[in-house]
Amino acid sequence: MPSASRPLIFEDRQDAARQLAARLQAYRGKNPLVLAIPRGAVPMAHALAAALQGDLDVVLVHKLGAPFQPEYAIGSVDESGWTYLSPYAAGAGADAAYLAAEKYWQMEAIRQRRLLYTPVRPPLDPAGRTVIVVDDGLATGATMVAALHGLRQRHPATLVCAVPVSSPEALALVRPLADEVLCLQTPADFHAVGQFYRDFGQVEDDEVIALLKP
Repeated sequence: MPSASRPLIFEDRQDAARQLAARLQAYRGKNPLVLAIPRGAVPMAHALAAALQGDLDVVLVHKLGAPFQPEYAIGSVDESGWTYLSPYAAGAGADAAYLAAEKYWQMEAIRQRRLLYTPVRPPLDPAGRTVIVVDDGLATGATMVAALHGLRQRHPATLVCAVPVSSPEALALVRPLADEVLCLQTPADFHAVGQFYRDFGQVEDDEVIALLKP
């Protein structure tokens, strides 16, 4: 693993996916279910599913943003409505009324994404399967917490979390929730996921829809 002073910089999400696939070869040919946290991780999961000869789908979760700082995650919600709140949510100004409203709007966003991404089929069933949950990186880890928690309730045989980069704090948060956690690096000087990619362009819904088509 690269040292904290010289972190690994990925060319793009495809490069990160190739490096993850090289470390996940034990699952190749065992029909893993590769689940992406949209939108950024979908191209990665598509490449990973192809490399491992598995199936591709999305796991729909959404972060709960802080008051006046919507990009700052203070928790997350999954498709069932289960909610994770970080210990610092109240300190960020999120009272009960704010959290109820934020959860409502993020659940609406999840419902719209499900209608947009997989309108003609239900989510693929993870029960009894090796499930690999992919994101392009973990900053707070909040959305990955919701994803892993929700999937665990659906009884996969093995639950794997695979990310190219994570903050040390996020990795410690998610590690107890998966049977295996693969993270290529945890730099101490972590500010944002995008700092570890040369190309970290936004992934649009049209690309996600195209990649999810059978």
